Amino acid sequence: MRLLIIGSLAGPLGLAAKMAIGRGAKIEQCDSADAALMLLRAKSRVDLVLCDVAHDLAGLVAALASERIVVPVIACGVNVSPAHAAKAIHQGAREFLPLPPEADLIAALLEAATASSHSLIVRDATMLETMRRAEQVAGADASILITGESGTGKEVLARHIHSHSKRAGGAFVALNCAAIPENLLESELFGHEKGAFSGAVARRIGKFEAAEGGTLLLDEISEMDIRLQAKLLRAVQEREIDRLGGTAPVRINVRILATTNRDLLAEVAAGRFREDLYFRLNVITLRLPPLRERPADVAALADHFAHKYAEANGVPYRRFSSTAVARLSANVWRGNVRELENVVHRAVLLAEGAEIEAAAIEHSPGSSMHTATRSTPPTEIPVGRRMEDVERDYILQTLNHTMGNRTHAATILGISIRALRNKLRDYTAQGAAVPPPVTGVMA
Repeated sequence: MRLLIIGSLAGPLGLAAKMAIGRGAKIEQCDSADAALMLLRAKSRVDLVLCDVAHDLAGLVAALASERIVVPVIACGVNVSPAHAAKAIHQGAREFLPLPPEADLIAALLEAATASSHSLIVRDATMLETMRRAEQVAGADASILITGESGTGKEVLARHIHSHSKRAGGAFVALNCAAIPENLLESELFGHEKGAFSGAVARRIGKFEAAEGGTLLLDEISEMDIRLQAKLLRAVQEREIDRLGGTAPVRINVRILATTNRDLLAEVAAGRFREDLYFRLNVITLRLPPLRERPADVAALADHFAHKYAEANGVPYRRFSSTAVARLSANVWRGNVRELENVVHRAVLLAEGAEIEAAAIEHSPGSSMHTATRSTPPTEIPVGRRMEDVERDYILQTLNHTMGNRTHAATILGISIRALRNKLRDYTAQGAAVPPPVTGVMA
């Protein structure tokens, strides 16, 4: 655990630092939010930021978001009123720590920061065999290609492999190649020097350097532009990278995992993916089966999400009734675990009584849910409307159904995440109400 403290260590923050060190944390300290931001741009790994509310907390959180630096921020202060503590949370802090600190509270914060929010729930024999193979190869340094439909839990499996590898003490860094615009992806991967391009106000390390000594996950690698694939191939082969604007190569020590929801050999045949890069990444292949091929996992996953969203929404945990479990088990989950998660989230909020009944399991028009006992009504054809308007409404309805999860929506729509993102950008420019993007837990 690496903890960055913003503020003076002369007072209560120093006591918090000593408690954290006693719990095994390594400490960095900065006197201001600006200095902290410079350190975060250059530091390979920081797990948690503890910021005194006397500093520019809102500016720090905004800067981290704009530069896509993902690290939780905890606000803290002495004799801070409840209103000011609430303001800190509103500004983007994950929690508020009153000073002087209590040892148990420091321990809880460190544990929460280091605990993964990605849970691996496995009951089905098909999935257990995949897990056995994953753990068999986890200890090696070979690259692994994880294939499977969107929403099956490929990133969760990648994190499991990292935690069972000899690099478990190092960083696990994930980069979604589909979520970063093409003109920024190279900088995100390899970093840049100050002045390398317009907006490069300081040196910034990329994901390769951030993962030094650990594991780098290249999520949905099939979405990477083929011109950038050549530079990635060199990094994989030579174990060195070039920062944008840099004058000398940087040596790297990183294990690479990659995921895809596409047939990469078909992408190679179509000229959209380099064959040499495919073979470099595909030393070992792990296929993650879709949820419909592992039915014994459905009830266990649903119960896990029921616990999670009951706690997140401050409502009592309820078990699923036998009829609700039967309905969940009978569904065809085209959106896989991610779709199941969304359905359970809604059910937790709508449930009444001592259990979650089947009536609380709702879906929206266009959902992939089907059961053997429910017939699908005929689709109404919207005669007299322009095709562009019908497509826009259908896409936005699907996005609302997935609670803003764009990867899941793209899967249901049968289009790439990049194509969906381009359409949503056009709809926003036209003044349409586009749900903000969210990231599901099971990636």
